Formats: sequence, C-alpha cells, structure tokens
Amino acid sequence: MISIGIVEDQTDVRESLNYYFSLQNEILTEISASSIEEFLAEEKRELEPDVLLLDIDLPGLSGIRGIPLIKKRYPQIQIIMLTVYKDAHKIFESLKAGACGYLVKTTPLDKIKEAIIEVNNGGSPMSPVIARKVIEYFDQTKNKAEESILTPKEQLVVTYLVDGKSYKKIAESLGNSIDTVRTHIRNIYRKLEVSSKSELVAKHLKQ
Repeated sequence: MISIGIVEDQTDVRESLNYYFSLQNEILTEISASSIEEFLAEEKRELEPDVLLLDIDLPGLSGIRGIPLIKKRYPQIQIIMLTVYKDAHKIFESLKAGACGYLVKTTPLDKIKEAIIEVNNGGSPMSPVIARKVIEYFDQTKNKAEESILTPKEQLVVTYLVDGKSYKKIAESLGNSIDTVRTHIRNIYRKLEVSSKSELVAKHLKQ
C-alpha cells in the first residue's frame, strides 16, 4: 500500500484525484489539501505519505517554495509536481528544490498512478513533453559548452571547413598564413577530441 498526499487548489481536480485513488487498492490518500499551509497545518499522521502530488501555482506559498518545508517535515517523502507549467525554468526549479518527478495536469489518471508507483520504487517519472524539454536543455548546454572551448577564430575555421574551403582559401579569408591555419586546426582537433576533418565535420553537423 502506497500512502499519498495531494496539494491542489482546484477543487474539481483535487476531488477527481481523490475519487480515482479511493478506488485503487494499492494507494491510500492520506492527506488532501488546497495549499501548502493547509497541508502543513494537518496533524502529523502516524502513517506518513510516501508520495505527494504537488501543484506549483497555489494560494500562499507556491509549490516550489513549499518543497523544502514539506521535506523538512516528511524527510522520506517523494514529490511529484502535477502542474500546467511546461517551461524549463519551472521544471528545473522544482527538481532543484527536491521534486523527484514532473507531470502535466493533462496526464491520464492511470498514468499518474503509474508515476506514483514508479517514484515509490526509486524512479523519476516525467510526462513525455517534460522529458523532451529536459533532453533539449542538456543537449543545448552540451553544445554550448563544446562551442565555448573554441576561440571565435577557431569557430570560424570550423565553419570554413564545413563549407568545404581549402586551407589556402581559409588562410586568405582570415588574412593568415597556411601554417597559422594548420595550427588552428590542430588546436580544434585537440579540444574537440577528433582526429580528422571528416570527424570534425560529422560532429559539427550532428550538433
């Protein structure tokens, strides 16, 4: 039996969740509240909630600001954000604050149940649209990190190489000698951990 809590200010959403989980043999709704303040005002139960479904946009304290207070009272609780927000800022603020999962409110009830079971077993469930945003964020961060290790001139050399320019043409475009261009290319290969022009072009195009 998994004990859960729900913090959701929209009455119809909260009652829908309560009703659905009341029909599930594996899950017991221990606490249901419309705000962080109401949730924390409840007497500490003998059966503590294992998992909490938590909205972000709440009256009073927001869900994100409430996470540390909830974790202080229930250190072992696993928190799943259940919200309308899909922007990267809200996602990462929630995860940094201590949430273990992030679902949008359009998630079907049976999928929310699966997420509760998953997080209780040590997983980090996310709606597909949220997982995609997380992957995109880290892809962008990785690409920016790789680009930032090249100097502006080295980045320009990479662009010329991808365009198919010869060393001579690159040297003319930069106003440098061919030996200087070769030095730039050696540095680029070393920094990006590639050993040939074809590897460099493939890596650039992949990014």
